[in-house]
Amino acid sequence: MSLIKIAWRSIRQRALASGMTAFAMGLGVALVVTVLVVHSIIEQSFKRGTIGCNFIVGGKGSQYQLVLNTIFHVEQPLGNIPYQYMEELQNRYTPILQTMVPLCMGHDYKTHPAIATTQDYFDKLTYKDGDKFAFDKGRNFKDENFYEAVVGAKVAQWLGLKLDDEIEPVAPGEAKVKDSHGHHPFKIVGILKPTGTANDRAVFLNIEGFWRCPAHNPPPAEAGKTAPGKEKSPEKKPESAEEHGPDAASGHVHDETCDHEHEINREVSAILIGTKSGSPDPSVKAMTAKISALMELEINKGPVAQTVNPGRVLTTLLDTMVGKIQLILLILAVLVVVEAGIGIMVSMYNSMSDRKHDIAIMRALGASRFTVMAIILLESILLALGGGLFGLLVGHGMVAAMSSVIAEQSGVFVSGLDFRPVELILIPGLIVLAALVGYLPAMYAYKTDVAKSLMAGT
Repeated sequence: MSLIKIAWRSIRQRALASGMTAFAMGLGVALVVTVLVVHSIIEQSFKRGTIGCNFIVGGKGSQYQLVLNTIFHVEQPLGNIPYQYMEELQNRYTPILQTMVPLCMGHDYKTHPAIATTQDYFDKLTYKDGDKFAFDKGRNFKDENFYEAVVGAKVAQWLGLKLDDEIEPVAPGEAKVKDSHGHHPFKIVGILKPTGTANDRAVFLNIEGFWRCPAHNPPPAEAGKTAPGKEKSPEKKPESAEEHGPDAASGHVHDETCDHEHEINREVSAILIGTKSGSPDPSVKAMTAKISALMELEINKGPVAQTVNPGRVLTTLLDTMVGKIQLILLILAVLVVVEAGIGIMVSMYNSMSDRKHDIAIMRALGASRFTVMAIILLESILLALGGGLFGLLVGHGMVAAMSSVIAEQSGVFVSGLDFRPVELILIPGLIVLAALVGYLPAMYAYKTDVAKSLMAGT
């Protein structure tokens, strides 16, 4: 009879104790698998969330807060910067710029972040690995149609929004501002396809309409008096849609007074800048890298704003903060596995006194000390491997059961059959652990006195 069969029979004779120790080992392995899957989900979520831009320009403050607010729509904006500052950057660095997209944040619609921007956000920016934004229904809003909006897939699903619905985002804690000065609700003209990014849970507004809201452009009576020496002509309210001009039907209300009085005071929360760094022309690529470094240095030294590389910041955040948390969780999970291994050792060691007679019989039938020792080690290894395989099944079974919830909340699609390369270490690791914890019981069996054990069993 092979040694493995003998070890297996011994395990079956102590089925309850063996099953409990293997079960404890399985729970530890399942915890390790869960930690690895969670870290993978977080890492993929970070990668999917990256917007196709090289720099983010925003107010002075924490780089992490700027990136988290701009890309993941969490935290509060650092502070506004003048729109004229963006125009100055655009004029100064035109040779290296591919796209420049302003963002205004800080408002929400029914707890979902509302971001005001231009149509270039969806036309020129990308997400994940260069994927372009696509629309499940409708289209992108147009810059010339001031009061149009686009909503993310999850927002539309959760709030039951559809095309042509009207929404009125407000600043958190503020009451809605009623339309008394040409302000219109934003009409939904597009619903995004799921992207697995924070944009699925956001609302996007035409930035021009956002600037024209009464909350940002108070009426003359509230904003102040006319300039000295100038008399303000009485405001004439149009009697029909024709007096608004050809764009009235789409919500584009021409108000030249608003255009000229408030344009100089416009501000943005952040600016997304895409450069020509991916150009196939080596000379253009080199020039872009050189000027980009100068631009980054100049902006950061100035008093108005700061600029960050989102990819660099996210990598640092993932490695320093998320990576440390994952490492701590992984260490705790490994400790659970080690504790289960110690449980195997205690269980087997305690059974040695009851097995002295069996060991003595094997020795009397010709088994050497090393053969007996090998049988005990094999028992330990079989228990550890059995528990490990059970843990892998449980861990990946939980992933399969939760895959729909994970996809719903994070946009990351996982399968119970998705194995991480690091899991390959589990099997040899369990064998080494089993050999270590089985050594003490094996030595006990090795030193068993055959004569005394046979006499005690009679």
